[in-house]
Amino acid sequence: MTLEFRTQEVSLNMLARTRKVIAVHINYPSRAAQRGRTPGQPSYFLKPSSSLALGSTDAPGTVERPAGCELLGYEGEIALVIGKSARRVGLEDAWSHVEWVTASNDLGVYDLRYADKGSNVRSKGGDGFTPVGPALIPADAVDPAQLRIRTWHNGDLVQDDTTGDLLFPFAQLVADLSQLLTLEEGDIILTGTPAGASVAKPGDVVEIEVTGGDFSSGRLATKVTEGTTPFADFGAGPKADDTQREEAYGSREAAGLAPAASVLTPELKAKLESVATATLSSQLRKRGLNNVSIDGLQATRPDRKVVGLARTLRYVPNREDLFKTHGGGFNAQKRAIDSVNEGEILVMEARGEKGTGTVGDILALRAQVRGAAAIITDGGVRDYSAVADLEMPTYFANPHPAVLGRRHIPWDTDITIACGGATVQPGDIIVADSDGILVIPPAIAEELVDDCIAQEKEETFIFQMVQEGNSVDGLYPMNKEWQTRYAEWVTAEWQSKQGASGD
Repeated sequence: MTLEFRTQEVSLNMLARTRKVIAVHINYPSRAAQRGRTPGQPSYFLKPSSSLALGSTDAPGTVERPAGCELLGYEGEIALVIGKSARRVGLEDAWSHVEWVTASNDLGVYDLRYADKGSNVRSKGGDGFTPVGPALIPADAVDPAQLRIRTWHNGDLVQDDTTGDLLFPFAQLVADLSQLLTLEEGDIILTGTPAGASVAKPGDVVEIEVTGGDFSSGRLATKVTEGTTPFADFGAGPKADDTQREEAYGSREAAGLAPAASVLTPELKAKLESVATATLSSQLRKRGLNNVSIDGLQATRPDRKVVGLARTLRYVPNREDLFKTHGGGFNAQKRAIDSVNEGEILVMEARGEKGTGTVGDILALRAQVRGAAAIITDGGVRDYSAVADLEMPTYFANPHPAVLGRRHIPWDTDITIACGGATVQPGDIIVADSDGILVIPPAIAEELVDDCIAQEKEETFIFQMVQEGNSVDGLYPMNKEWQTRYAEWVTAEWQSKQGASGD
């Protein structure tokens, strides 16, 4: 019997005996980076067996986008088919309970995500929302850590990833689920989707293929049709907003949305660049903010003025067992570097630990290529000479030749951290110059910088008066007499500028 005939026969029986479909939320590092969150443990949701549809090698199957829905999301996934019952199995035995590997499309409508508060019953449970196949790959013939998944949308390759650096290897999923529930023969585990999942519209065709060694699932093809039966008015109806569009398409740009408005407008950035950190520090102190400086660091480009929005990365002290699960592959450090955007500043919490590097030349270069305005770490820097040669400034505690794993585990991104004695949150405004590094709450930035500009104008007048021989007594700070003279000076300055402009 050929494998093709054998697998087609098993596929028909498989769907008939499937009692439950269990899906993993996030498992690929590329998807975690896209979503901006990395789970510490796997989490799951159920899809009804009635959502299953059989893949075919002859012609695309069909799936209906429900009437009134806009966002039918597709997600190419590797599906595991349980071959023998699993209950409280260990990691070393878990893979032996998997009989088959195949392709699946974890379809769902984002328009109904709101309706069931995370259970995904309606958004992911529709009829035909879990096509699988067309062929089954014998699990005992492949290495689960060396599988490849690819997805095509209307012929364009949009997902291409491997299982080499999964957050949660397949054996862990089987073992973990079996601790509480019995995985029965025919049950299917959907193992997560890589970056690149998006939205399919009526008329679109999505194809998914899983390969491993000499084996292939064949292309699982699904064509989207338009539903015509509207939702009844006695239940939740579809609704979509820009947040759901961004999630469904993977980015605002892909969804055709305008970039999210940044608090750091070009005008505000220019104002912040025009004033000294010493002035900003003074105005922050007037507002009761005394602990907003990142201290004890040196800079590769001390002559540069840097202003940008904070992205954050946290390291925790190395523990060998945890480094094995969090230190390798596309870890939090690499995800942070690879997702920093134009003009952003990556701020690292290294606990002031100087005994190892927290960034080196390759990753610093990657940040520069991404358009980062700077890297700030209160730990060490490797490959110092190469990092110092980059145009992008790096602020650091000291050079050190040791690799990351000597003292640190890259743990999480885009969370509240501590760096150089200051608390930093994602979206805080960072301003750095030769005087130091400040963290500015974005809500007060506009008012703060306007007061700084006014303060520096006063200080320019005071400097000029001292230069002319006046005593600082009564001038610094200004008493009423000097305030009157300052007002006259400002008027004269304004009139002079108006005359120069010809107005």
